[in-house]
Amino acid sequence: MKKYIFAITGASGPVVGIRALKKLAEVAEVHILISSQSFSIIKFESGIDWSGKKDMDIQRKIREYFGADNIYYHGENNMAATVSSGSFKTDGMFVAPCSMKSLSGIANGYANSLIERAADVTIKEGRPLVLSPREMPFSAIHLENMLKLARMGVKIAPPVPGFYHRPENINDLVDFMAGKLIDAMGVEHNIYKRWS
Repeated sequence: MKKYIFAITGASGPVVGIRALKKLAEVAEVHILISSQSFSIIKFESGIDWSGKKDMDIQRKIREYFGADNIYYHGENNMAATVSSGSFKTDGMFVAPCSMKSLSGIANGYANSLIERAADVTIKEGRPLVLSPREMPFSAIHLENMLKLARMGVKIAPPVPGFYHRPENINDLVDFMAGKLIDAMGVEHNIYKRWS
């Protein structure tokens, strides 16, 4: 079974990341990192309450939500977590959504949280990293950080919907964006109808 790190940072649109995460958990072991700011955004935008005082409580809630035991949660301040070491082998990492703060930290090697540290390790070990920056419009600072990372081989995959699959509702749009995110890592799925 493949192994991925999946981070959710404090930006609007965690529903796209959660949808991608659901599909990923069906085929892989997933290590989840959630910034402290994200819990309230997840609850406000999706109604899902994963907050808790202990990491094990949060992990239990997440496992119950996805109905999967192959999901492991690591608190953002746990710099001793397995995912903080290059010797912990993974098949890649996602950050979706990726706030501009997290993007900047990753682009400049400022590993101030476990999310930034895990991304730093992913880059230094030459493993695939997919970032889904959630901001609009992008400033020159945002674009320069994205360009810097893209030149290092990081895939930049903002949540931009397509319409050629003729979406009928918001779920179809979310599925499309989540599917494109997973495509960026090369994971097979059937979340949305492909062009034929």
